[in-house]
Amino acid sequence: MTEARRARWAVAAMFAAAGFVMGAWAPQIPLLLPRHQITEFTLGILILVLGLGAVGAMLFTGHLIARFGSVTVLRAFALSSSIALPIVVFAPSLALLVPAMAILGALIGCMDVAMNANAVEVERRLGRAIMSSSHGFWSLGGFVGGFAGAWIISHWGAEVQAVLVALGTAALVLAVMPFLRGEAPAPVISPMPGEKTVLLPRDLGLWLLGALALFSMVPEGAVLDWAALYLQKDMGSDVFRSGLGFAFFAGAMAMMRFAGDSVRNRFGAVVTLRVSGLLAAAGMMLAAVAPNDTLAIAAFFITGLGVANMVPIMFSAAGNYPGVASGNAIAAVTMVGYAGILVAPASIGFVAEAIGFRVTYAVLSLLLIVVALLAGRTAGADEVQAVPLTSPRPAE
Repeated sequence: MTEARRARWAVAAMFAAAGFVMGAWAPQIPLLLPRHQITEFTLGILILVLGLGAVGAMLFTGHLIARFGSVTVLRAFALSSSIALPIVVFAPSLALLVPAMAILGALIGCMDVAMNANAVEVERRLGRAIMSSSHGFWSLGGFVGGFAGAWIISHWGAEVQAVLVALGTAALVLAVMPFLRGEAPAPVISPMPGEKTVLLPRDLGLWLLGALALFSMVPEGAVLDWAALYLQKDMGSDVFRSGLGFAFFAGAMAMMRFAGDSVRNRFGAVVTLRVSGLLAAAGMMLAAVAPNDTLAIAAFFITGLGVANMVPIMFSAAGNYPGVASGNAIAAVTMVGYAGILVAPASIGFVAEAIGFRVTYAVLSLLLIVVALLAGRTAGADEVQAVPLTSPRPAE
């Protein structure tokens, strides 16, 4: 159990590292417009490329995990992701920026699937839920990356920020890599009885779970990729204050996610998801009607409180979905869900250019209401308590 607890903190650090990179990326986004002399439409295309890179890579991550184990895959992509942001920031032309965005998406996407799969394996070792608090570390990393990243950019520039992010992320990843633990890869331990390892699972219930993850993550992607521009364009915020939209959203998610496992254990996944969806919908609607950036930032904070535990619940439900190998189920749900945070924001950019961010954010609140209404589909998330490992499996 001591080894399992160390593994729990190691995977938490991986979540923090991934969140740190994405948080640091948020204040960089508006700077692409003047640097490459592009419009919001072109920026939307670039974000779409990032999302397609991520979703395309996620499709195969489940098979990599089955073949090599979550620990090996997580180590490889976590270390590679540390250099992803400088690749984008130092791209000298639009022609090179396009593949740089695809690389950023692919590396972060693969790391995301691997660390979620590893978190499910650690849950089994400990016999209790850790998914919400693990995502809390992602949000904490996002808060630090967004807040500190915006400050560094405003004082020293985008290039310095990107280099410091790369060095800090690499140092954290290297420090915790030796403590990661997980299931042995497929050649050593076969899938559990009744589980199938396929590229695309055919169970419609699993894809519905992915759709709910998508509806939960579209608003998250809208804040990550467009809140800074929304605050600058509609409310006249400076570079620092515009970066606070996602920073406070991520900070709120971190606070609530650290309490999320206890809340789930007390009230269950279904009730937690239903209340969370309604709170997130209210926050997103408030952001749409806010008269100034102070209230808009507060609204993003409220949205973060609601969104916080929605996706962790769905990933735990996917990891314990009957009849499908855990890595493949998580890869499928993550692939569909992360289209919300990576691909859908590109469409949001196109729509917002035509009808404005306020109407767009108001419409997104309706997706969160749909998730609340269908919360019963995630009851399997509570089953993690029933499948602890009685003894640690061999470390990879």
